[in-house]
Amino acid sequence: MARSSGKVALIAGITGQDGAYLARFLLGKGYVVHGTSRDAALARLDGLIALGICDKVALHSMSPTDFQSVAQVIEGVGPDEIYNLSGQSSVSLSFTQPAETLTGIALGTLNMLETLRRQRRQVRFYNAGSSECFGDTGTHAASEQTAFRPKSPYGVAKAAAISLVTNYRESYGLFACSGLLFNHESPLRPSRFVTRKVTAAAARIGTGSRERLALGNLAIRRDWGWAPDYVEAMWRMLQCGQPDDFVVASGVAHSLEEFVATAFAEVGLNWRDYVDYDSSLTRSSDIMHSLGDPSKAAEVLHWRSSVKLSEIVARMVRAEREGADKV
Repeated sequence: MARSSGKVALIAGITGQDGAYLARFLLGKGYVVHGTSRDAALARLDGLIALGICDKVALHSMSPTDFQSVAQVIEGVGPDEIYNLSGQSSVSLSFTQPAETLTGIALGTLNMLETLRRQRRQVRFYNAGSSECFGDTGTHAASEQTAFRPKSPYGVAKAAAISLVTNYRESYGLFACSGLLFNHESPLRPSRFVTRKVTAAAARIGTGSRERLALGNLAIRRDWGWAPDYVEAMWRMLQCGQPDDFVVASGVAHSLEEFVATAFAEVGLNWRDYVDYDSSLTRSSDIMHSLGDPSKAAEVLHWRSSVKLSEIVARMVRAEREGADKV
């Protein structure tokens, strides 16, 4: 699978969870790594700092929704590979900022594809899709052939971006891939996400905090994986002979209640003594069951999710208690 080192990679959205882990992974492969943020001078670099790589990557200011901005950065860097991880990543926030979500994700992807279409040199392009495109899968695992039925503005935006990638691949011969990634966690996950909210609260309560943790529907089920594993799948997609789209998942779904119970057990507590139900944290459009079928990724990319939920949660809680994100 491996190609020679010394390649140049550009990561749009390098300051996020996936961007930071991907940057570390590519540096380990011998890549020269460039990354973008809307304003590099004001970007929060916590993840890159935590992983000890902040001084090893070159940062550029780029607004994905501004074609000129996108073109200038891509032409200036001259990358061999581009990883499009930009755009706001919160499903809940997409309900209050639907226009910004759709514009940032769909138009941002279009501007990168259009820049690559106009170039003479071949650049390999990865686009971050999402399991949110599938909506509720019931008891069935979603594969690359499963129809999109998104239930949030975020899912709609991601579905549009994936369709654009497919269109440009088929119409113009671009080496462009989309990864349909199911939920993947780490200590670098932003605190607004429920998984980080749970592990942070469990760690604080485990050290004596008297707070209560308010959560919505604990019956929802998600296919959770380990973020550092999933960024390797992104890279593997761009090492293939032909561009294609892949579901990236563990293939196992767990309830949020299981996640919460595991987090509190890690600090020796029974979650039922510290968690309250808050109906305001639920939505009628919430996806109840999300499960992915990663068999194509296993067969073609030789990739499999390697960290089980219990260990994912344990690592996140330990990082909270130790005050470190270096995992």
